[in-house]
Amino acid sequence: MFRPLSVFIGARYTRAKRRNHFVSFISLTSMIGLALGVLVMIVVLSVMNGFDYEMRTRVLGMVPHATVESAEPIGDWRRMAAKVLKHPQVLAVAPFTQMQGLLTHDGKVQKVLINAVDPQEERKVSIIDKFFLQGSLDDLKAGAFGIVIGDKAAAKLGVVVGDKITFVAPEVTVTPAGMFPRLKRFTVVGIFHVGAGEIDGYLALTNLNDIARLHRWKADQVQGLRLKFADLFQAPRTAWEIAGQLGDKDYYARDWTRTHGNLYQAIRMEKAMIGLLLLLIVAVAAFNIISTLVMVVTDKKGDIAILRTLGATPRQIMLIFMVQGTVIGVVGTLIGAVLGIFSALNVSSWIAALERLLGIKFLNADVYFIDYLPSKLMSEDVLLVCAAALLLSFLATLYPAWRAARTQPAEALRYE
Repeated sequence: MFRPLSVFIGARYTRAKRRNHFVSFISLTSMIGLALGVLVMIVVLSVMNGFDYEMRTRVLGMVPHATVESAEPIGDWRRMAAKVLKHPQVLAVAPFTQMQGLLTHDGKVQKVLINAVDPQEERKVSIIDKFFLQGSLDDLKAGAFGIVIGDKAAAKLGVVVGDKITFVAPEVTVTPAGMFPRLKRFTVVGIFHVGAGEIDGYLALTNLNDIARLHRWKADQVQGLRLKFADLFQAPRTAWEIAGQLGDKDYYARDWTRTHGNLYQAIRMEKAMIGLLLLLIVAVAAFNIISTLVMVVTDKKGDIAILRTLGATPRQIMLIFMVQGTVIGVVGTLIGAVLGIFSALNVSSWIAALERLLGIKFLNADVYFIDYLPSKLMSEDVLLVCAAALLLSFLATLYPAWRAARTQPAEALRYE
């Protein structure tokens, strides 16, 4: 099989056991450093992709993409929903009414945002059904004053399904005996766990009709409509466009970028910045190849001189050492890519096992928006990291190879 002279000798130099063991050691450390840099980049980018994915699918699957509301209760919401659904960006619409307050049970208190929903319509715009530990949306019967809460809220209040809890509304009722807070007893009919501390601790669901009665509204009146879009990044513009087209009264829109936009942008920015910083680690490892090849060139001056006297051109000499450095880069990159892919696919389970072993939680849901370490491996990230590592490795070979090509046979063989 035909192989160019430069490739044959360059590959032979890579495999050969050198007289100078220090050069071999530097070559090995260059390869290991490149592999570790590629491994770390793939794992960290996968974790950042995991946070990005969980933010978009889990958290933004629970909170509204956008809402259209009015200062006054909306009566005929079905007619309004039918009109909104005609917009090409809108996938689904559901009514909602929100009410803030406190939940109390046996002397324990928890702040809460009650989201009153229509159980059948809510499934179209929310992924809450996937996260029930007990009960379901169907248990929210009109007039039964049932409530669904997150597991963190349930643990803090010390309640289970079937227990009674008291909702304290931020309003007072004026009676001849004085002013009293408005209270209502609810029955816990379901508990969910999303994995996001903000949602599991402070969100509760109940039936639309029950909250309408608390507001002293008619049974069919709601606060607004929750919208689900085909492209959630178009939510700010599309939501205000829809609100302006309704026109019956003064409607206004709110979208997810006001509540979670800063967090999402922070994740995207962190991914870019961390990727850049880790690329510098790969660059340092790649440029170690320069020192390796410079020492190889010094070690092989006699060989280079002999090759030149036998007719090898400076271009062939240069290619020999470019091949040798590239082989180091390719092997290091491949090893790092394989280990990185394996680690990225298993890092979530490894961290979970370590948390169980140590009995601690690395990601506290009270601080972070999820309580576990997600990872999502993306092929484009792997290809980009490998391409960057190979490119840096190739660039690192140019200077030592150029120096080798300039070696003068007479000078190199003078003291041989």
